[in-house]
Amino acid sequence: MEVYLGVDVGSVSANVVAMDMDGGIIDALYIRTQGNPIAAVQQGLGRVREQNPDLTVKGIGTTGSARQLAGVVVGADSVKNEITAHAVAAMHVRPDVQTVIEIGGQDSKLIIIRNGVVTDFAMNTVCAAGTGSFLDQQAARLNIPIEEFGERALTSAAPVRIAGRCAVFAESDMVHKQQAGHDIADILHGLCQALARNYLNNIGKGKALHQPILFQGGVAANKGMKRAFEEALGCPVLVPPHYNVMGAIGAALLAREKLHNQAPTAFRGFAVADWQYHSRSFECGGCPNLCEVIEIVMNGRTVARWGDRCGKWSTTITVA
Repeated sequence: MEVYLGVDVGSVSANVVAMDMDGGIIDALYIRTQGNPIAAVQQGLGRVREQNPDLTVKGIGTTGSARQLAGVVVGADSVKNEITAHAVAAMHVRPDVQTVIEIGGQDSKLIIIRNGVVTDFAMNTVCAAGTGSFLDQQAARLNIPIEEFGERALTSAAPVRIAGRCAVFAESDMVHKQQAGHDIADILHGLCQALARNYLNNIGKGKALHQPILFQGGVAANKGMKRAFEEALGCPVLVPPHYNVMGAIGAALLAREKLHNQAPTAFRGFAVADWQYHSRSFECGGCPNLCEVIEIVMNGRTVARWGDRCGKWSTTITVA
């Protein structure tokens, strides 16, 4: 079977998708990065190979905060930012989509789409309030499996008011509400409402959020957050079937668009799952900028460098 692969590598997870020629999802993997994005990508490709031994890869795309690194590891045909990838995936699932809410492990995004074109976007990369890592932390503190967080929040009928402008203040307010004797479900519902308010007041400030609205990213699994957004917006919020790997789907679609089934793929092959990769850095003393240059070594051979402003080091490498 001929497929396009999409790889989305972020701070918390690495997602790999195998998509057939018609855009159908053959396989989708969500893997915890655990501080080692290269190993996570290799693990993902290895699992795709094991579960689908007869695939022929026609192209591969990468996205996410580690898209450049992942692109070098796999031999990407397309390397695109998260905004583009999520917008393309959203329009693939729902062509008339106008608003995309995306909340991942460490950041949040809002994408405004009009007539199939991204007209505006915003990101929150400063505060962790409302992101997946913050919700994981609070679930662990309350001794609640993160998988049950949303279901517990849905059982609440009287949510308490939580200050959600800051992750530190939100946690302090939750502790205060616990000590005052409030039910855990009411606290969880109140936290979801606070985080939805924080998202709309900061990232969505001054922007018109029109329907249809898609909710993407790992946090979309939290039914409490979905309800909180619906309460705040006063309209339905749709969660697509592959909500947690939409970035990877977008990367695969972008690779398909770039190659048009004509140019040969640069994909290194599933053998990269078994290759030896490591990265190192050094400070260039060629000028007062003192750039920190990152170097990627594959099977003992340097295959990529970046980080220099002048191109002295990055232009001396031909990736093959």
